[in-house]
Amino acid sequence: MGSPKSKLALERLGQDIRGARLRRGIAIADLAVRSGTSPSSIARLEKGDSGVGIGTLADVLVALGLVERLTDLVDIRKDDLGLALATQQLPKRGKTFASSMRKQKSQSDGNGNTDSDPEGIGF
Repeated sequence: MGSPKSKLALERLGQDIRGARLRRGIAIADLAVRSGTSPSSIARLEKGDSGVGIGTLADVLVALGLVERLTDLVDIRKDDLGLALATQQLPKRGKTFASSMRKQKSQSDGNGNTDSDPEGIGF
């Protein structure tokens, strides 16, 4: 059935789509033809029906000239919580080339011999 919050969000989305359609002076039947769906799907979308597919939503937004707004729904550059969590997981300091070489040397056979020379040519 969905949560009350998601139901309210879908209803608002439907109202906004209806408002955009009316501002453009487009009838439901015309929008249905332009978006390749049925008038009943448009009516259901405008009522906030959760059963309308996201593909139908995308096609309606294309017909209304608003498809770029679909990519803004979950823009990770605007995800404050996700950005904060990612920042917490960053290493405190970067690794230097010297530390990488020491690690590589310690993993070699003990004599400092590895399977490649310093220029990266394999043997």
